[in-house]
Amino acid sequence: MLTRARTEAGRALRGLLLRRPVVGSASSAVEVARELVADGCRVALEQLPAPGGDVAAELVALVGQLHVAGLAADCELTLPVTRLGVAGALRVGRVAADAGVGVVLEGPARDVDSVDLPTAGVVVAAREAGAEERCRTLGRGHVRLVPGPSTSGHRAVVDLAFVRCLNVLMAEEGRPGIAVSDPRLIAIAGERAAWNGRTPESWELVMPYGVLTQERRRLVAAGDTVRVTVTQVGGGRS
Repeated sequence: MLTRARTEAGRALRGLLLRRPVVGSASSAVEVARELVADGCRVALEQLPAPGGDVAAELVALVGQLHVAGLAADCELTLPVTRLGVAGALRVGRVAADAGVGVVLEGPARDVDSVDLPTAGVVVAAREAGAEERCRTLGRGHVRLVPGPSTSGHRAVVDLAFVRCLNVLMAEEGRPGIAVSDPRLIAIAGERAAWNGRTPESWELVMPYGVLTQERRRLVAAGDTVRVTVTQVGGGRS
């Protein structure tokens, strides 16, 4: 019992350090996903690494649980290509596709572009060099736009880069996911979608679990498509 308590405390601490709530096991992640789907949301599942863990095997197991729970169609799995390697990303991506779970590839462009999963989405960080051009290149598919790393005092720079990429994606024909936790950027995303004549199903807001919960519910009630990111700590009991 003491060892388990220490493990759970360690997971909570990691979540605090990363400034995001986390769940400890795959089964807990599935239960959170079930609640969110019942609330009208879609779900993006991601995993924090555990030392010595088999990332691919854990993600495959998570896909299986989502399929059994009947949540596959409403869930999307983030695949960290650098950690998985190309072969591992392909393995998990193909298992997910067979189960009806969408995937989004995350990592440097050179790694992500080596993974041959034509239906997969791609995470693009607005702060990275070449992000705007990458949005143009990938804009006919599914891009999840995230702000990317920022340093103290550079918030305005990050926001401007994010909005430039947002403008590109909203003008393209794909299905962008706009990852935001700032009400001002949420409003800008809605304005750009309206300007480009987008329907709610043609794009989505991606919001962290446990953040702006009332705003998320308001958006869902208004007919917007909202996907909630649920972060699970690898190595947790399933």
